[in-house]
Amino acid sequence: MNTARHARTTVAAAPLARLLAGRRGTPLGLGWGLGAVALLLAVLGLAAGSQGWSFAWGEDAGLITAIRAPRTLGALLAGALLGLSGAVAQGLFRNPLADPYLLGSAAGAGLGVVLVLAAGGLLGASLGLAATGLLLRLGLVGAAFAGAMAGMALTLVLARGAGRPLVLLLAGVVVGVLLTALSDLVILLSPEALRGKQVFLLGTTSFFGWPSVAVLAAVLLLVLPPAVKLSRTLDALVLGEASAASLGLPLPRLRLALVALMALATGTAVAQAGLVAFVGLVAPHLVRRLVVARHGALLALSALAGGVLLLAADIAARSVIAPQELPVGVLTAVFGGGYLLLLLRQRLTR
Repeated sequence: MNTARHARTTVAAAPLARLLAGRRGTPLGLGWGLGAVALLLAVLGLAAGSQGWSFAWGEDAGLITAIRAPRTLGALLAGALLGLSGAVAQGLFRNPLADPYLLGSAAGAGLGVVLVLAAGGLLGASLGLAATGLLLRLGLVGAAFAGAMAGMALTLVLARGAGRPLVLLLAGVVVGVLLTALSDLVILLSPEALRGKQVFLLGTTSFFGWPSVAVLAAVLLLVLPPAVKLSRTLDALVLGEASAASLGLPLPRLRLALVALMALATGTAVAQAGLVAFVGLVAPHLVRRLVVARHGALLALSALAGGVLLLAADIAARSVIAPQELPVGVLTAVFGGGYLLLLLRQRLTR
């Protein structure tokens, strides 16, 4: 009996031992581990508030239901969309530094937000503060999403489709510069839009409600299955462009489908949470360091890792200087940038 118990304990501890020893585990083991961490963070998210930590959920039932629960779930879902988009972008361009904002979505979303804020400032005097506030609440999310999708569409038009990755990448850079310049021009004409743009650029999860959670969940369920199904295209691209084409895959059409999925996921996350930095870039890196897997498993695990990263940053943003909050995008930028600097240092010292 003791021998059997010891054997079961050894088998259960094997993934942890491999991780501590620097060896890579299995995709299934990492999935269970990330799921457990996500569940733990969700419990902490329900307890983290502006007045500190509180596990008296019976007394705070209304607060939890109306504010903490949708914010916790929203952060998890938005991070999952960014992690999935980052994994698709890195596989599509075969570049570990690719991120979801590469094809003009960030600049387009920023321009959309600035236009709505400027319009709200111009209409404020005639409509009154209450009507203007309602306009902004209804318009910012839609404008950010429309701007992100428009930026992606303009990039595809300039690149004449997704058949040439290098041209698509350069078109994304050009579109990003152009739309950012237009956004700055609008701010010069309407300076009151600058403060709202700064909030958007820093990223925030404080406005999440149940409608936001429903939208994020619906889009994740819409884009994740076809992305995993199309992952064999990313597997083929690892072999090189010529080798992938020799397998008989219609690469331009499949690339366009993957770009469309990435655009939808990124635009939805940006519209709800703003420009949260580094989550889509770091999540696939973390997964690849822990497991060796094909892109099908990599996409699903990157989505789960992105949700864990953003939720952890959101809890820290609520708690570090409570009762005040830090912008969640600031924390993801600090931690993500620090992680990439650590990777760079390790590469240089080898």
